[in-house]
Amino acid sequence: MSVEVRELHDKGEIYAFLAQDRYYAAYAIGDLEPGLFELSTWHVSVQDGRKMALTLRFRGLSPPALFAMGSSEGLAPLLREESLPERVYLTGQPGHLSLFQEAFSLGPAGDMLRMVLEPGDFCPHDGRVLRLSRRHLPSLQRLYRGEGIFASYQLDSGVYYGVKVGGELVSAAGTHLISPTYQIAAVGNIFTYPSHRGQGYATACTSAVVEELLSRSQEIVLNVARTNEVALRLYKRLGFREYCPFIEALGVRKHKKTFP
Repeated sequence: MSVEVRELHDKGEIYAFLAQDRYYAAYAIGDLEPGLFELSTWHVSVQDGRKMALTLRFRGLSPPALFAMGSSEGLAPLLREESLPERVYLTGQPGHLSLFQEAFSLGPAGDMLRMVLEPGDFCPHDGRVLRLSRRHLPSLQRLYRGEGIFASYQLDSGVYYGVKVGGELVSAAGTHLISPTYQIAAVGNIFTYPSHRGQGYATACTSAVVEELLSRSQEIVLNVARTNEVALRLYKRLGFREYCPFIEALGVRKHKKTFP
């Protein structure tokens, strides 16, 4: 039986698919929230009445993000859709890599880990940290310049803590997303100036973020490169455990030649 591709608009139907693996799908679940859902486009492949794979295209970043979940057989037709953006930042499961390579010219693929924290495993680390607010946005933008992806809305809707030395913000940690509806949050944007590393600042900032999220009864995830041994040790000290591998890569669409 052939595979049908269709667009989804119902949050309940979308969440039912994502909930099959909440930790892997945490970022996509966050995009079901008001303000983000309007920037999201969802497609599924269906065979014999069963949803096989799902893609999310999120237009709130530049380039837009494309998240993939499900079987490779189901994902293949979703990546052939003509409406896909020319450039996307891809997130998928390891088994999706060959399909990404077929549909896109890829930049270096990031070998990533999703980590999770169970409340009973949390090991807090104290430090002199500052709760950051909108008035600290210029300082955060200076700190993060050239480092990863930070958007001002993440500060407005999230939880951020930092450390100042001599009046300058030298370290910070925060959240990529918080989903009050679905009770899941992603910790991220953890960075310390190289000249101030080794002082425990990142650990203290991350610990403060986690503590506040736990007080809100949030499930907590974070991403880390598998080769980043320093960060892995930090997160494990706080109680995080490895959950699953995934891949990230910048992709530019390939266009197959057509002949008369």
